[in-house]
Amino acid sequence: MRAAVQRIVTSSWFEKFIIAVIVINAIGLGLETSPAVMARIGGIVEVLDTIALTIFVIELALKLFAFRLAFFKSGWNIFDLVIVAVALVPASQQFSVLRALRILRALRLISVVPSMRRVILGLFKAIPSIGTVIVMLLLLFYISAVMATSLFGEAFPQWFGDIGRSLYSLFQIMTLESWSMGIVRPVMEVYPYAWAFFVPFILMTSFIVLNLFIGVIVNAMSEATDEEAHSEREMILGELRAMRSDITAMRSERDSERG
Repeated sequence: MRAAVQRIVTSSWFEKFIIAVIVINAIGLGLETSPAVMARIGGIVEVLDTIALTIFVIELALKLFAFRLAFFKSGWNIFDLVIVAVALVPASQQFSVLRALRILRALRLISVVPSMRRVILGLFKAIPSIGTVIVMLLLLFYISAVMATSLFGEAFPQWFGDIGRSLYSLFQIMTLESWSMGIVRPVMEVYPYAWAFFVPFILMTSFIVLNLFIGVIVNAMSEATDEEAHSEREMILGELRAMRSDITAMRSERDSERG
């Protein structure tokens, strides 16, 4: 019985069914935010939400039955369990914040869709390298903020009056949000050579350091994909070896019977 349930919950058709339920449920939760829609088909939307939640609970129950304690060895299973548990909180006013978190059910797509899982695993693998890049960025920001405060603080205290304001202004410049007309050009009217400070800062932060972020993440995702592909190959090879051993044993048994 347990083996049959395992085959069901790990089958591709069951996975696709759960994906469809998650997508439909996410759309329904979005529709609940529209008073006009709820006035017309609110009853249908609520029924669909209840059905979806029931399906999620049944899915988890089947997995618990099939895998028992092994169910909790997978972080993705625990993630699904927490998401569904939040959805089971009573729909009262005092739990309105938790009710709003029901949309987190859409995040279950991450645990169900393999390609999304690879992306998340890649992000986690990239955390150590990302930490190094963040330290570099913070160091660059701190040095630049001290310089900007010393150079421009007296004339433009609203932007560079202290370290905190300088950091905020430099962050705005890094995002390229109104950096030219909003900050740099007014500063250059007083300090004509201010471009020699701002242009290298923009090049180093907006283009070099942020591209390092992207490179680190892409490299980590590539490594995660390679590791998963290697694991799949090893699993397939293991199954082939087991089949070969079974065939060899069957041949030996047949030869012994003939002999």
